[in-house]
Amino acid sequence: MTFPPARPSRRRSTGSRRLWGSLAGTAGAMAAAMVLASCTLLPGQEQPAPDPAVATADPSIVASAPEGLTEFYAQEVSWKPCETDYLCADIKVPMDYADPGAGSIAISALRIPAAGEKQGTLLVNPGGPGASGYDFVVDAGGYYFSDEMRSKFDILGFDPRGVKRSAPVTCMTDKERDEARAKTYELDTDEGLASARADNQANAAKCVEKTGSVLGHIDTNSAAKDMDILRAVSNDAKLNYLGYSYGTFLGSIYAEQFPDNVGRMVLDGALDPALSNEEVTYGQAVAFEKTLRTYVESCMGGPDCPFKGSADDAIAQIQALINSVNEQPRGAADGRKVNATMFVNGIITPLYSNANWPMLSAAFAEAIKGNVTPMLDLSDLGADRERNGTYGSNSALAFTAINCLDYPMETDTAAMRAEEQRLRAASPTFGSFLAYGGTTCMDWPHKNVRTPAPVEYSGASPIVVIGTTGDPATPVEWAASLDKQLGNAALVTWQGEGHTAYGRSNRCVTDAVDQYFLHGTTPADNTIC
Repeated sequence: MTFPPARPSRRRSTGSRRLWGSLAGTAGAMAAAMVLASCTLLPGQEQPAPDPAVATADPSIVASAPEGLTEFYAQEVSWKPCETDYLCADIKVPMDYADPGAGSIAISALRIPAAGEKQGTLLVNPGGPGASGYDFVVDAGGYYFSDEMRSKFDILGFDPRGVKRSAPVTCMTDKERDEARAKTYELDTDEGLASARADNQANAAKCVEKTGSVLGHIDTNSAAKDMDILRAVSNDAKLNYLGYSYGTFLGSIYAEQFPDNVGRMVLDGALDPALSNEEVTYGQAVAFEKTLRTYVESCMGGPDCPFKGSADDAIAQIQALINSVNEQPRGAADGRKVNATMFVNGIITPLYSNANWPMLSAAFAEAIKGNVTPMLDLSDLGADRERNGTYGSNSALAFTAINCLDYPMETDTAAMRAEEQRLRAASPTFGSFLAYGGTTCMDWPHKNVRTPAPVEYSGASPIVVIGTTGDPATPVEWAASLDKQLGNAALVTWQGEGHTAYGRSNRCVTDAVDQYFLHGTTPADNTIC
């Protein structure tokens, strides 16, 4: 998945955005970002080069378009070859659904055509907010899905509004993004908080200047409406959907808005829509601290662990490393200074998947010797920064812009300082780096358009919700909560480590999801895998 880095700060505290969209890339996408970086298509997974096609709207689907949106539901879509083996198109959607005639934007989509007799289209979102579904399908489409799934379904990825290719949030140059990551603030002082606020105001002004009026319309409610247009132009009467992490939030909002259009929907690594921004942050603080301990215990059972003593001793060594970098940032091989926020982001990035824990151990071993370059490499991976200094996406920028519209933030100074103390108590290692999140949206030019609340789903099609017991970014309790809110749903729990389950867990999860999508067989509620 995608997640932007914690807000830079030094010595005492670092304000941060929530981790499920920050610090690396995407919930779904983060799991793929590192695990799939070294993967290629398995034998037999090659796709024949598709022919270009123009999709003509199905009149019966167009007839069900919401009032004022017929032209968008009826549009002809030209699918052209792209990325060697796939098809791409730009889908026109209203910029502002409250005023559809005021202008449109283009949603960039990519699909892998079904290899056999097509059963339908499977729309995929890897998380974030801010992750590219287009990139996810390019990178993982031939890996995450079984042969039978790819035979029966077009796999369709898209960049949600505000993300990468779809009317992207544009704010800073790559050089300015490097400078922002390198900045430090003493947020527990009035002067430090004022300095951070001034920089946030300046950055927000750049976003307004470079992004334009669409900046006020990249909320999740609007993105869910875009998905229904994607369903319609795919000529699917019902939406089949797989959402990871933030993608579960997007999917649940869609299910609430379009209950009769839900086909088969899987929400993996569930976010609880009823939680406030501060409650989400607290839940993640607890979960990441728990995952760090699990990682340490696993590490110390192996031959190449850099820590000594007990698990408590190892965590103390990690905290001492963070504190030392906090007091005195260290130079990396490329000349950049690594501050505590960068260092912590480097720790958190591989915690998303236990398959990547050996990378973290190797980075810790070097950091103990004084070399922070490997930890910076992990932090850069999370920020989608290439070695040449360019950034491969706008995920961190989109993350901020979308969350500022989706959530009211606590911006009172006393309340933020009290929150910092709660986070420190819940997560001695990471808590201070997650505090002061309210400063991000305090002076954002557009106010939130949504207030957290339980979702209400009245559709006839059952929805599958998946949680992972050792998930650091979307704690397993959130999946149980979403399952209850949806009502007509089935909960599957994977007893494993890492963020999300489908595509990286076990045969039990894979079979449950595949049988549901392919044959409509809903797993029993409270299935344990």
